[in-house]
Amino acid sequence: MLDSLARDILAHDRHTPDAPALLWNGTTLTYGDLAALADTAAVRLAAPDLRGDAPVAVRAVKSPASIALVLACLLARRTVLLLSPDLGHLAAARLAERAGCGGLLVPGADGEADLEPVPVPVPVPARPAPPGAALLLTTSGSTQLPKTVRLSHTALDRFTRWAGSAFPLGPGHRVLSYAPLNFDLSLFDVWATLRHGGCVIPVDPGRAADPRHLVRLFRESGPEVVQAVPMLFRLLAEAGTDAEPFTSVRHVLLTGEHTPRSLRGRLAQLFPRAEFHNVYGCTETNDSLLYSCGAREAADLEALPLGGPLPGVRVRLVSDGRDLDGPGTGELLVHTPFQADGYLGAGDPDDRFVRPAPGISEPVWFRTGDLVRRDTEGRLTLVGRDDFQVKVGGVRVSPEAVEQVAQSHPEVMEAAVVALAAPGTDTGPGPGPGNDTSTDPGLGTNTRLHALVRVAPDCTVTGLHLLTHCSAWLPRAAVPTVHLTREPLPTGITGKVDRARVRSVLTARLAARHHTHARTDRPTQPEPSA
Repeated sequence: MLDSLARDILAHDRHTPDAPALLWNGTTLTYGDLAALADTAAVRLAAPDLRGDAPVAVRAVKSPASIALVLACLLARRTVLLLSPDLGHLAAARLAERAGCGGLLVPGADGEADLEPVPVPVPVPARPAPPGAALLLTTSGSTQLPKTVRLSHTALDRFTRWAGSAFPLGPGHRVLSYAPLNFDLSLFDVWATLRHGGCVIPVDPGRAADPRHLVRLFRESGPEVVQAVPMLFRLLAEAGTDAEPFTSVRHVLLTGEHTPRSLRGRLAQLFPRAEFHNVYGCTETNDSLLYSCGAREAADLEALPLGGPLPGVRVRLVSDGRDLDGPGTGELLVHTPFQADGYLGAGDPDDRFVRPAPGISEPVWFRTGDLVRRDTEGRLTLVGRDDFQVKVGGVRVSPEAVEQVAQSHPEVMEAAVVALAAPGTDTGPGPGPGNDTSTDPGLGTNTRLHALVRVAPDCTVTGLHLLTHCSAWLPRAAVPTVHLTREPLPTGITGKVDRARVRSVLTARLAARHHTHARTDRPTQPEPSA
């Protein structure tokens, strides 16, 4: 039986084969062209070196050929593991091994796909992909092997149907696709758009960080719907385009991480005709909450609310093991009609998925790990990660909440806050219950917050100015040491700030400063006698 999503995409080839499906680097591929590429990929999938019942691993380099290969997998109901093209070779091989894949397919420009051998033995996986799994997506995995998330055909079907009912993704509409193809945002940008007959504008990953290319792409392609993490919007805002707004854009979806108010102010000028949508979701659950407003409100609000649940979505706030019915702060638990059914790897604990006891008619809830505050009017606002919290001077602090305060300064472009031990001090007992940093390995009682803050090249703000700004809004323990930079903060493969690399940058700065002070302060020693 054909996957219903793939069936609907094929229907456009039958009824409107000349309609645009992809606008790729100035070339338009029709639905007929896409179907032909998928036919070529289907021949490769049927080759003897790929077992017909095994999942297929794909190096998901964003291109028409990659999209056609995934479409061919959906048509054949072959579970496909989407791997980041930036993932290390051995890590990719290990993930393919977990899923029971015999090799990694690397799409070619003409729709052909080469088989990249897995350089490790392939045993029978301890937790194979279950029947009905359509896609295997990976979490960010910045510090360890990513977890693999199982997404069923049913979940994919439900989500793409909802997306097409909530946003203009059908014939005649153009949707920008900035996120990597293996990122869950592509379920909306690529697959929901193709299902409903719209035209996808994939951004070439080789030029995704080039502001001039992005501005030209917006001008020439005229997207109406744009969803992205803040990285894309920063690049556009910094390209000097304030005098020439992008009037084709009618919907801007902000997602992935907090979008600072200062950046939202610029976006209101860049997209004056657009409705803004704050989208909350996880790889494991897909989109869950949505808040929509006009450009002016998006620019004026100190923080955008998370909004209300999507149709069929249920939410809970839990604190100290108890549900919060009224105002308060707790961990957000969600259940969505399009969530994953668990993780694939035997080493990936499933405790994030809260399953009911046998015989109990309750949904499976997902523990997001996000701390959310509900006010007296029922509005939900993101506070930060529960597992990112640290203790500073005996006070529990959310670095993400500190980041939001730093980013609220009008001259701050972006900020990242991490907890570090003072150089040259005892690092203490490390992580564990009751220690000062249960989430930052190697830190002990000398933990301090440090903020790497990016400011504009021509601004006059100083570290003292930002220290004063943070002190006015934060308790003393949460006020960070400020480190200014005029360079973009390091990001990971999804475009989000990579806090592990931020930690490395700040650790190097502190070590150099400590070394300089140690040399300056060392008393002069007498020369040894001959």
